[in-house]
Amino acid sequence: MLKKLNRETASGENARPVKVLQFGEGNFLRAFADWIIDILNERTDFNGAIQIIQPIQHGMSKMVNDQDGLYHVVLNGIQNGKSFQQTRLISSTVGVINPFENLQQYLQCAKNPHLKFILSNTTEAGITFSVNDTDPKSLPATFPGKLTLLLHHRYNFFSGASDKGLILLPCELIEKNGENLKHAILQYIEHWKLSDGFKTWIEQHNIFCNTLVDRIVPGFPKDTIQEIHKSTGYEDNLVVMAEPFHLWVIEAPESVRRVFPTEQAGLQVKFVDDLTPYRTRKVRILNGAHTALVPVAYLRGLKTVRESVNDKFVGEFIRKSIIEEIIPTLDLPKAELDQFANDVMERFQNPFIRHELMSIALNSVSKFKVRVLPSLLGYIEIEKQLPERLVFSLASLIRFYKGEWKGEKINLQDTPEVLSFFTNTWKSNDIEKVVGETLANMSFWDQDLSSIQGLKDAIIKGIFELEKEEKRK
Repeated sequence: MLKKLNRETASGENARPVKVLQFGEGNFLRAFADWIIDILNERTDFNGAIQIIQPIQHGMSKMVNDQDGLYHVVLNGIQNGKSFQQTRLISSTVGVINPFENLQQYLQCAKNPHLKFILSNTTEAGITFSVNDTDPKSLPATFPGKLTLLLHHRYNFFSGASDKGLILLPCELIEKNGENLKHAILQYIEHWKLSDGFKTWIEQHNIFCNTLVDRIVPGFPKDTIQEIHKSTGYEDNLVVMAEPFHLWVIEAPESVRRVFPTEQAGLQVKFVDDLTPYRTRKVRILNGAHTALVPVAYLRGLKTVRESVNDKFVGEFIRKSIIEEIIPTLDLPKAELDQFANDVMERFQNPFIRHELMSIALNSVSKFKVRVLPSLLGYIEIEKQLPERLVFSLASLIRFYKGEWKGEKINLQDTPEVLSFFTNTWKSNDIEKVVGETLANMSFWDQDLSSIQGLKDAIIKGIFELEKEEKRK
């Protein structure tokens, strides 16, 4: 007989003071930041609980509160070349407050003297300012508006005390997320005509950290939930599955490192002065490898990332693309880059995550421009020659956008402008014309790639090779 999961049925931890206010109750934060803080509580003297704030009107507050904030994180994947599985009961969260239902309970959080951190993951569109939030006495629509309201209450309650400022760690997947959040709050201060003293307190006594987060979180494991319930002995409606790999890069002063002692806990959290190289590393190696892989693998009849890296040809293609053509363009210690590349290949081989090529193929042209083209151009600049595999990936991409392969339609997903361009250009079936016009398309690349010596001919050759392969069937 399974037990309902709550603080009465599970071996409870001693009550900890709430040190973290978290905007967002979704799978990612619960399997990433809350998992990290749970380990911090176990291995260090951090001793802090997380109070979750529901950032949108309809969320998971009832489900989380029914379990008193408890849930399991199940890690499944490959680590150091071996299969890895681990289940952890997370006790760091104390539940969810829904400010749409109880604004006063939300504002009461501002008075907590132990509060030190703000976490958030409100989607890429979450850090935004809205002129429609006109009344600072009611609940604003945006996350930065809600946060400004809370911080203003805190400022007033503690009379602007310098030691009551907070450390803000936004996890939204946008560049300079901390700076953008601060900017939005300052916009609200001006919009609501709040005091100069409050503005000064925000700027001088609160630390807004730019961060980079990385962990694949498939979410609720519906296919294996019965087995998980049986192994844990609990009925848990909030189980989250994630990969073993995790990385949190935080751009912050030394003072943040001291109060968030993740290094003592052996966690993959890096405190840096500038996270730009780490963002570039992730975009070029992880995301870039995904994007470079898709058209090459798809045109060989493969459907998922795991199938692709386990395929003899495609697996070698993507490994050598990373090691020989992407890593040489990056400015980080080679040992770090090699380790990250090994981690990426293990993540691609994770048997518990089915990552469809066609889901990665969404908007492939713009993804290629951001994720792969900088490596291709950087390689040419450094080595004074074309990177053979990245060039072949571009050839495969152009052929992929013909929209059919071996008599079957490819379900292309891109902007109407991109799809229209390839539909019209491929009508001629003149490979030289298609390649020339694609490379010269300034709206795709922000530059004319047809002027790069040898690139057009190499891509034409690659497409001819692909079409020979297609005819073999």
